[in-house]
Amino acid sequence: MDARVWHRAYQDGVPAGIEFEPRPLDRWLQRTVERAPDHTAMLFLNARLTYRQLHEDVERMAAALAEIGVGKGTRVAIQMPNLPQLVIGYYATLRLGGVVVMTNPIYMPDEIVHQWNDAGVEVALVMDFLFEQKLEHIRDQLPVKHYVLASIPEYLRFPMRQLAPFKLKRRNPPAIAQVAPTENVHIFREFLRAAEEAPPEPCSEIDDLAVLQYTGGTTGLSKGAMLTHRNLGYNCQQMAAWFPDLEWGTEVVMAALPLFHVFGMTISMNWAVWTGSAMVLQTDPRGIESIVRGIARHKVTLLPAVPAMFNAINNFPGIEKIDVSSVKCCFSGSAPLPREVLERFEELTGAKIAEGFGMSETSPVTHANPIGGERKIGSVGVPVPDTDVRIADPENGYATVPPGTEGELLIRGPQVMQGYWHQSEETSRVLRNGWLHTGDLAVMDEDGYFKIVGRTKDMINCSGFKVYPDEVDHVLMAHDAVLETATIGIPCPKRGETVKSFVVLRSDHAVTAENLQTYCRDHLASYKVPREIEFLTELPKSAVLKILRRELRAREEEKLRQPSQEAG
Repeated sequence: MDARVWHRAYQDGVPAGIEFEPRPLDRWLQRTVERAPDHTAMLFLNARLTYRQLHEDVERMAAALAEIGVGKGTRVAIQMPNLPQLVIGYYATLRLGGVVVMTNPIYMPDEIVHQWNDAGVEVALVMDFLFEQKLEHIRDQLPVKHYVLASIPEYLRFPMRQLAPFKLKRRNPPAIAQVAPTENVHIFREFLRAAEEAPPEPCSEIDDLAVLQYTGGTTGLSKGAMLTHRNLGYNCQQMAAWFPDLEWGTEVVMAALPLFHVFGMTISMNWAVWTGSAMVLQTDPRGIESIVRGIARHKVTLLPAVPAMFNAINNFPGIEKIDVSSVKCCFSGSAPLPREVLERFEELTGAKIAEGFGMSETSPVTHANPIGGERKIGSVGVPVPDTDVRIADPENGYATVPPGTEGELLIRGPQVMQGYWHQSEETSRVLRNGWLHTGDLAVMDEDGYFKIVGRTKDMINCSGFKVYPDEVDHVLMAHDAVLETATIGIPCPKRGETVKSFVVLRSDHAVTAENLQTYCRDHLASYKVPREIEFLTELPKSAVLKILRRELRAREEEKLRQPSQEAG
């Protein structure tokens, strides 16, 4: 069998191999400015910045950062939602050869202390209200020498700029703060404008570290995946090749996925800059009304999203009366996309969704379904150009298994990270003989299409039988009454583990746990049928709307501890 059989699935115009342009990320912006200075770069509420304006502010910010010591290798944390200041700070840091440490705005102080000390962060670009609420009282625990504080209204135009502070102050907690500048605390726009010297010449090189992308920490403390300019830049070029029908300088990208997450950073921001596209910045991925209105108002053509977002758009009240037909194609990742959700969204918009796969450790994209070729719904598609993939025997961790056989997903390509920051032992565990051992369980079919069946740590062992939560969730999601679901394994004295599903029902449906169990018996082997079903009003989710099974497992573990605590 051809080792790269998946090349036959590529649509016309997608090459098996790419002649990559080895350009550092910050130089892409320079190239786009030279080609299309007056094209729209960012749209945020009533603000619009052209690529010329974006570049000018990046240059000013680079000069200001250089004056406080940012240079080659300096780690700069950015902790903010999708705002113009994030994009400016990101490219200004890279412009100086610095390393960006993207930080989730909802991180709690303990998480910030771990990440910033682990990375050795010297400068932090953060929101004013986050500084006041989370950072000011832990400054003595952080290595940060300078803080640059951004505010949501800074880039807005009249009258929204004047009105926004009143609305932001009424939020709980407030989303704006008045912080007095000091020698080490700077206000973003004032700091940018006060730069006295021109920025130094660009010094970043293609194999320099660009981003420390911290993993979610599902197996302990989070680790910093080391992503170079080559890793991130080549992955953008792989994506540009994968969508050959998209045109340079004409597309509009809905940037609703958080840009601090690698999915949003690559597809919504870096890819947009590479292709001269406009970014429609959304600060809250849960703000579905704002996303829907933004698609209609700005004629969005490319929508990178997660299944929960597609599902929410499908169920938005009155969606049939809103013109969302501008969307041409979408990229879905982070979780399986139910067929019913895909078909409903494509019916509403006329767009095509390419379901794919990626990881923080792979910049992130490694697989995608062809937009113009054969899509296999339920699969994550085929490896993108210049990416090799194998399914390895999970017992010995290396021997390739035949098509149709479950095993661990191994990946090799230019988008694979260099390793984990200051984690040599963990790096050697996952990077072996040139292959990234993902910890994901997958199957490849005869045509080279891959299906993710679960994580090694998520697999449920019921009396020796393997149960993959995604398979159970897929069946439950096909039920008319089910809006969302998540399945986990819980301890069982007789079976070792047993299957439990958490279900969110649609508001206009009623169904019992017994009804759903009966439904599952018609579609699943008996040992896979949930022995318990618990109804919730919502499921715990990450900032990119990925369902957090680990939080559900933690809840169940706490329940088990309670009787023993009461007995004690």
